[in-house]
Amino acid sequence: MNTNPTRQDITNRSEEIQADMRALFEENLKITDWNVPEANDKEAAKMLLALLKAEIAAIENDIENGIYNQG
Repeated sequence: MNTNPTRQDITNRSEEIQADMRALFEENLKITDWNVPEANDKEAAKMLLALLKAEIAAIENDIENGIYNQG
């Protein structure tokens, strides 16, 4: 059986990666609550999610443009 080591590594760490993404989101939501105690959490959450989605789109663009072509 020929197993792709890259795929195996990402698969093995997928829960950790997802937990890190959620932690990043929640940490930034908490910072907003500290900075703006009266902040609307739902609005802040939507804004943070939009920022994360925009950065993911930028990373996808980098991938398509060959920024991560090593290996």
